[in-house]
Amino acid sequence: MNKAAVLAQLKQAGSDSRHRDRVCAEVASALVAVGVEPDFDVTTGDFADDAALICADRYWQLRLIDQPGIATAARCARWLENHVAAPVRHQIEHRWALGNGFVTRSSVESPAELAEATAALLAAPATSETVALFAALYHAGKLRANRAFDALRMFLDASPLLEAAGARREDPAVTALRSLAAFGSRAMTTDYAIRLLDVAWRAPDRTREVVDVCVQGISDAVPFDGQGVLLTERASEAVAAYQAGADHIFRYRLACGLHLCHRPDEALVAIDEALNLLPAIGGRVSHELLQQQYLTKREAILEGRLRAQWSAEQRGRWEAQERANAAIQSTLQSSTVRAVELVAIFTAAIAFAVGSLQVTLNGNLHLRDRIWLVVALGVGLAVFALLTIGGTWYLTSRPSGSSHTGPSRRAHGPDVGA
Repeated sequence: MNKAAVLAQLKQAGSDSRHRDRVCAEVASALVAVGVEPDFDVTTGDFADDAALICADRYWQLRLIDQPGIATAARCARWLENHVAAPVRHQIEHRWALGNGFVTRSSVESPAELAEATAALLAAPATSETVALFAALYHAGKLRANRAFDALRMFLDASPLLEAAGARREDPAVTALRSLAAFGSRAMTTDYAIRLLDVAWRAPDRTREVVDVCVQGISDAVPFDGQGVLLTERASEAVAAYQAGADHIFRYRLACGLHLCHRPDEALVAIDEALNLLPAIGGRVSHELLQQQYLTKREAILEGRLRAQWSAEQRGRWEAQERANAAIQSTLQSSTVRAVELVAIFTAAIAFAVGSLQVTLNGNLHLRDRIWLVVALGVGLAVFALLTIGGTWYLTSRPSGSSHTGPSRRAHGPDVGA
């Protein structure tokens, strides 16, 4: 297929998205079948309407599915350098490297295969910093998709591909992947992961894929204090930043954050929006896989919502029961105190009456002495009654005691640097 014939077919793709995707997929398959790379240029980053970009996207996806190694990724990177306009190259580079890494995640090269392919790639004269970076991002994309966080961390720390990338090894996509690896690894701390996240997030040349890796890192992290709040904040920013593209994945991440924050009603709205925005067609996006993932999260949100309602009902019952128990306890305590008071007063009255009678009947004492004895007896019995009542109040009004537990701590790996 020559360049003119390919371009003619792409021009006939039309404006209908389904027809255009089908034509681009057919052209890409034909190019792969004859072993010819696309011989046209890409000038935009519009994956929805630019037929040339859609065709090239399908072509390199098919090539990488057929030969899923960094050697093929390097050929793709060289094509990017020669055929894609510089203003949009960075965006497409991230999307192709990380996206195709996800698509071919089941074919991770072994350490020996990776070392051999890396040596051959770096020995080639046409290996630029961009080609080395693309190959590294592609392999890292596989590890990311497989949640191999420690393997990803070690690859990013020691890969000769990143060394060969020179200044581009500080690319925000690399920093975002380092953050994701730190979030998912139990050997790293959350604070270190968040510091890397902030660097990638604030990068002036960050792309949509960089943001995606960042929010995935928070979502897939070893659980930590404030995870739900951080994920909700960053996912909300991502939804606002890519509102025009109606990005379903960021709404899914937002639903995950809201779910962690125990806000099921808002999480349900977010996950339903993600499902509504999920495209039914597309060369890279697996509709069934993502739909099942989103539906599973929706079921978890609904289950959490029901548990929250049940917990609220149970909490109401427990609080009512506690109030009833407190009322009964207060009544019993008050009744006990009243009973002790009555016994003390009644005992003092009987003792006073008996004592007074004995003093009165004692004819050997003068009247004044008898009066003083009766008064002394009355005062003594009154003091006895007051001490008994006061002691009872003191003993029954003291708190039964309380328990105290210290603050919880996060269990993370040793510091290397949330």
